[in-house]
Amino acid sequence: MNLLDLLLEPLGYGFMINALATAVTAAAVCAALSCWLVLIGWSLMGDAVSHAVLPGVVLAYVFSVPFAIGALLFGFLAVALIGAVRDTSRIKEDAAIGIVFSTLFALGLVLISVTPSQTDLGHIIFGNLLGVSKPELIQIVILGVLALGALLLKRRDFTLFAFDATHAHAIGLNPRLLGAALLGLLALTSVVALQAVGVILVVAMLIIPGATAHLLTDRFGRMLVIAPAVSVACAVIGLYVSYYLDTASGGMIVLTQGAVFALVYLFSPTQGLLGRRVSRSARRLRTPK
Repeated sequence: MNLLDLLLEPLGYGFMINALATAVTAAAVCAALSCWLVLIGWSLMGDAVSHAVLPGVVLAYVFSVPFAIGALLFGFLAVALIGAVRDTSRIKEDAAIGIVFSTLFALGLVLISVTPSQTDLGHIIFGNLLGVSKPELIQIVILGVLALGALLLKRRDFTLFAFDATHAHAIGLNPRLLGAALLGLLALTSVVALQAVGVILVVAMLIIPGATAHLLTDRFGRMLVIAPAVSVACAVIGLYVSYYLDTASGGMIVLTQGAVFALVYLFSPTQGLLGRRVSRSARRLRTPK
């Protein structure tokens, strides 16, 4: 079997085409948002929102409404609760995040355990990439386009907010509103990735691509290109590897992203652990004694 056959064989199955489209969409949207999350330091917030949508998905199943509606409602609820606890008590933000996301996630687990279902709701936790249907794919693509479009449309304002919220306020922008908008897009993006990798691994797709790009460049504009490119490539490679090795597709995609991050962490020319040492050694050799 040659390389072309290896590439084309999985595409002969409809479920693989749906899975590939879902994975690419989720990877691109998550990676774009991850650039801002990494710069602002909202990694834990991404973890919180991605876990907090679980009870919304279960309740959506119970009431026979689209999963995205329930997930979005609980994503926004998590953001509101975190802000309320932080602003109305002496509890700091990191503690508020931990309290809200762990409580809502536990609520989701309880609801799964008591909900009679012919559907394996465990797929919500671990993802069901190979089981994505056409209607679900259309829903994911629409939500992904909306989230990515909003990020690109307001990228200058979001970037200024990430680097200097005080300056953003000085030129007439509303940092609180920009922060709320980013959190809303975080909830929307979590829903997009939910079907692909499940609530547990969503946070990886929201953090690893941005962190990888941050080690490769100091320019934010380049980050917005590198992160989605790396993330989409990892999604395609991970899905193909999972097909041929018969492994969990969502887990393999995230594992591929983690492997790429490890390589960049070690060998990035400017920020890599080994790359910096090689650069320093080369400079010493070029410096005349």
